[in-house]
Amino acid sequence: MTNKPLRVAIYARYSSELQNAASIEDQIRICRERAVREGWQIIGIYEDAGVSGSNMILRPGVQRLLQDGRDGRFDIVLSEALDRLSRNQADIAGIYQNLSFARVAIVTLSEGEINEMHIGLKGTMNALFLKDLAAKTHRGLRGRIEKGKSGGGNAYGYTVLRSLTETGELKRGDREINVVESEIVVRIFQSYVAGVSSSGIADALNREGILGPRGGAWDKSAIHGNPKRGTGLLNNEIYIGKLIWNRQRFVKDPQTGKRQARPNPAAEWITTDVPDLRIIDQDLWDRAKARQEGRKIEHTEAEAWERRKPRFLLTGLVKCGICGGGFSTVGKDRFGCSNSRNKGTSICTNRTGITRQELEGRILSILSERLMDPELVSAFAAEYIAERNRLAATKTDTTAAMRKDLAKVIKDQDMLVNAILAGTPAERIKDRMAQLEQRQKQLEKDLAAAPAGSAGLHIHPGMAIDYQTRIKGLIDGLTDADSEGEAKEAIRSLIEKIVATPVATSGKRHKLDLRLHGDLAGILALSLGVDQLVGQQKTSCEQEVMESVVFMVAGIGFEPMTFRL
Repeated sequence: MTNKPLRVAIYARYSSELQNAASIEDQIRICRERAVREGWQIIGIYEDAGVSGSNMILRPGVQRLLQDGRDGRFDIVLSEALDRLSRNQADIAGIYQNLSFARVAIVTLSEGEINEMHIGLKGTMNALFLKDLAAKTHRGLRGRIEKGKSGGGNAYGYTVLRSLTETGELKRGDREINVVESEIVVRIFQSYVAGVSSSGIADALNREGILGPRGGAWDKSAIHGNPKRGTGLLNNEIYIGKLIWNRQRFVKDPQTGKRQARPNPAAEWITTDVPDLRIIDQDLWDRAKARQEGRKIEHTEAEAWERRKPRFLLTGLVKCGICGGGFSTVGKDRFGCSNSRNKGTSICTNRTGITRQELEGRILSILSERLMDPELVSAFAAEYIAERNRLAATKTDTTAAMRKDLAKVIKDQDMLVNAILAGTPAERIKDRMAQLEQRQKQLEKDLAAAPAGSAGLHIHPGMAIDYQTRIKGLIDGLTDADSEGEAKEAIRSLIEKIVATPVATSGKRHKLDLRLHGDLAGILALSLGVDQLVGQQKTSCEQEVMESVVFMVAGIGFEPMTFRL
């Protein structure tokens, strides 16, 4: 009697800073060879390309690996080394705990089968490695800066020089003035001193088709930046022959995995004179700085509002119908197209703004009066049920197969017991008995975790009445200090996006045509009662319906469920 081979998932990762894309293929190849030697069945390849091993949150490959492991799709995770899974001490412990809970083993080519000792020792070693690497990198960059070379990256107006040393090594950090770009730098300073705003300068450059520092359109923030942090073209002292480094450091938010800049004290800055790289004369630089100081006084009130501006109800949800960019606050209680304001009308011609009060009023009107029209709800209910039935038909019910497999395992165990009773030496069959017992435990665990049958979510046209009652309660909650935050988030969950497009009215005036795109999961949750979706466990079929059904009633003549006002 043959045993089923163990199912193995291969995981590979490379970091763009240290390796190249071929590293992924190399890792997979040697892991495949190991799996073949062991007689394991490879059921999937998981990979993350060009991401740091210290950041698990932003790695979709490892996230899918963990989810599939909990779903019982494999028995072993195979990787080249433990640091491929993560270099972060907390993350690697979390991966090990999650996979252990799912009864999935971790095997690496370097360390063998991983246990708690590996997690403790290797996790600590990897964490120390990252800290030591950061310190050495910082020390090396400081040495370059003190020699007048680049500490990483490049400023607009300069060209990076690449050459080899006598030993054939690549020389790093050298650069020279780019004649064409340096003329643009001088022009920007001259225009600013002449009274042109940063947005006006960006607009003029974009109209002439002059590419910005990153190869795209110019943005006003790339010009004025932040004087305190030395960001922005007008604040970069390299243009007057001073190279300033270590203004800020970066720390990683453990919850999001993203880096945040933290300013360093001025005493920690490293300043080096690089007179050969000077582009702006001192007089022009001083006049630009004088204008910046004057504008600080002029805009004190506006900047104070900018610092305390709240997160409005629809912040981040409004998109420009002309360029597709976002709408942001362009004044106190007023929204407008960010691209048009920051990059100029050569990038987007949408200069039509809207007050926050009008925007929120029109959208709340759509949500409360038009979104759940009974005729539309009836059509949607039919489409939802059809989609749910389609997905259910394509799903394979593995529960029956697992029960059948479990019965066979128990029967095989009984046969082995009978063999022992008949005189077969126990030593000859003990390994097989251990395998069957392990398989029995796994099947019993999987069956216990299998979702119970569900009657499904009941969709019917009458849910429109429940929706109307709930949405009215949420809108009323916006004026209640105790429930404002919760009501705001609930309303935002109903909206996928709002597209604002200028349309001509009488005379030369324009107004914004607003098209609301509803979010299926949010609207369905509110219509059925949030507790019905959040408080109960959904079957995989119901979960897939929630993610896959779009607001389109196929074959009935409705367009995607969007609303205009």
